[in-house]
Amino acid sequence: MTTEARRNPVGSEKRPDGTPACETGDLIIIHNLFRRLYAEAPQLVRAVPDGSAERTRVVADHVDDLSRALHIHHTGEDEVLWDRLEQRAPACAMHVGQMREQHARIAELLDRLDGEVAAWRGGATAAHGERVAGTLDEIRGSLFSHLGQEEEDIAPVAAVTLTQAEWDLMGEHGMARIPKDKLLMQLGAILDGLDPEERKHFLKNVPAPARLLWALLGRRRYAQAKRELYADLTPA
Repeated sequence: MTTEARRNPVGSEKRPDGTPACETGDLIIIHNLFRRLYAEAPQLVRAVPDGSAERTRVVADHVDDLSRALHIHHTGEDEVLWDRLEQRAPACAMHVGQMREQHARIAELLDRLDGEVAAWRGGATAAHGERVAGTLDEIRGSLFSHLGQEEEDIAPVAAVTLTQAEWDLMGEHGMARIPKDKLLMQLGAILDGLDPEERKHFLKNVPAPARLLWALLGRRRYAQAKRELYADLTPA
């Protein structure tokens, strides 16, 4: 996928008044991040040795961070997108209703996952880990279907219905709710999924202080954290 396609998957779409559509490609970037991480998460959990409390902690922390990120992303859409789309694009109301239902189902699975991860931390057994991995498999199945439908049915309508400022509220919502000590790690995970041209374009939209912090500290810390997280999946 090209950088331009990522920035605005609706391409040359225009609003009814002829003005350019929103750039909604950041949604594709975040969706692809969740696709990658939720595909890997069950493997990470199942690779943890039975009884290894330290490895359980490392992977459980990652699963908790991933769950928090998905919850923040979905609540941002709940607060910014659905009411506006229903009011301004009534023909999209059926799809919005499906999005709400899918968010609710995924929220139920995330709640279950929270309890299972807590139990896994306490017991550090393979049996506890398998329950975590099984729920991650369920989340992945529901999530991947949801993401594809949202890209197909929601993003093109939002691009010609919302203003750019309204669309950008979702990103602002996420930035305000991600713990400050997690921001550089999340930036690293996003950049990890982009090719060099896309990475360069993405970083242009990151505030200058954050770009400097990433260059001085974040890149190295993210690489170290990634090596630690994926240690069990790395061939000897």
